[in-house]
Amino acid sequence: MKLGIVGLPNVGKSTLFNAITNAGAQSANYPFCTIEPNVGVVAVPDPRLDKLAEMYDPEKYTPATIEFVDIAGLVKGASKGEGLGNKFLANIREVDAVVHVVRCFENDDIVHVEGSIDPKRDIETINLELILSDMEILDRRIDKTSKLLKGDKKYQAELEFFNRVKEALSEGRPARSVDCTPEEAELLSTVSLLTNKPVIYAANLSDTDFKDGSADGNPYFAVVKEIATEEHAGVLPICAEIEAEISGMEPEEKELFLSEMGLEQSGLDRLINACYDLLGLISYLTAGKPEVRAWTIKKGTKAPQAAGKIHTDFERGFIRAEVVAFDDLMSCGSMAAAKEKGLVRSEGKDYVMKDGDIVLFRFNV
Repeated sequence: MKLGIVGLPNVGKSTLFNAITNAGAQSANYPFCTIEPNVGVVAVPDPRLDKLAEMYDPEKYTPATIEFVDIAGLVKGASKGEGLGNKFLANIREVDAVVHVVRCFENDDIVHVEGSIDPKRDIETINLELILSDMEILDRRIDKTSKLLKGDKKYQAELEFFNRVKEALSEGRPARSVDCTPEEAELLSTVSLLTNKPVIYAANLSDTDFKDGSADGNPYFAVVKEIATEEHAGVLPICAEIEAEISGMEPEEKELFLSEMGLEQSGLDRLINACYDLLGLISYLTAGKPEVRAWTIKKGTKAPQAAGKIHTDFERGFIRAEVVAFDDLMSCGSMAAAKEKGLVRSEGKDYVMKDGDIVLFRFNV
């Protein structure tokens, strides 16, 4: 999974990226300091995998990973190539979801590119550039569909839907804000629209506003929350400063610091959980002496397709999946004990995988 971190210059975007990836992207108090997209790969924290590692003492421990891409700051005119616009649009096109960092803190020492703090304006600035790019792409699709309609009336509904999306874009609303039936959503996914990508608004707060992981007292956060609701987007209060502070700490020290702040998880952990929810992702696990490993799949994935994540041969020659729920394995203490109690199930090709399933796939090619 690849997540693009975007935002106007000086909103805390690169500070957050540095903190969550320890990749050392340059962070400076002026626009365009991040010229090439910086990439950092982070492990997805999963306590279940840690428990399996204790049980099996494996030779290899492989968590799921997420790739974060820190994309150059964007300014007005990006859709026309202003600043680093073309590069920005190309980089954002390649990610699965967008983490849009929005400045919700006051600090006279950090210059805002627009001269004041206004989350609504900042969000609109970036959305507008993406919308302008999308309108060009959608116009081409509408033109193509109009030509097809002349020979086949079945394209009428498609044309009407695309015109409805265009109307939303013309009003300054992103494509993801358009209410769709499942069929329309499928149709929309065939057009490569930037504003249809899933988005989490990361509201970057000062450490004084960020108490117990809440931002309810911050008026800027309330604005971001409202916009996220209208757009069918996610929203997450975060403090890049705190993340920067804990990024270099040892695990025990970090846990103590978070506890003192009234936080159960770091911002990175909460961001990863929010992204999994937003994208409809779950993890299944494989366990044995050679390796314990987490595999990321979409909710609703059936056993053969989940097996295909490991190797295409597993899907092609799928026979069955031997499945035990994580909690059942832990309560029994071993796979042998779980089998004795009848908790290890043999599932066929129609089985829908569940989060935390521990699986052994049987296949033959």
